[in-house]
Amino acid sequence: MLILNFAHPFTDAQRARLTELIGGPIERVVDVRTQFDQQMTFLESVKVLIEQVGLSPEQWQTTPLLVNPPSLSPIACLLLAELHGRMGYFPSIVRLRPVLNSTPPSFEVAEIVNLQTVREEARRRR
Repeated sequence: MLILNFAHPFTDAQRARLTELIGGPIERVVDVRTQFDQQMTFLESVKVLIEQVGLSPEQWQTTPLLVNPPSLSPIACLLLAELHGRMGYFPSIVRLRPVLNSTPPSFEVAEIVNLQTVREEARRRR
């Protein structure tokens, strides 16, 4: 499994939990620095961000991917739209949650959400 990480680097505990949840090894984590220039359009910035991953059109369509999206919602939405266009489906994403009463603040992997399944189930309700 290839993990595209558009947020903070994963801790060892987070990597262990991800391995458990995906039921297999993490092949590689691509940490993509996600800092946007507020003067540029976010659409153009997301395209530049995606190009940093370095996958070919064929790899986008065939590589098993898991995405840890950025926390800024407009960027996350644009990123998912761009990924869907390149992959042909919505990827699964990592959801982190704060660890209660941790000092300094820390986060744990809460779940993996399969967005394509969410989409397919939602279509049945229209």
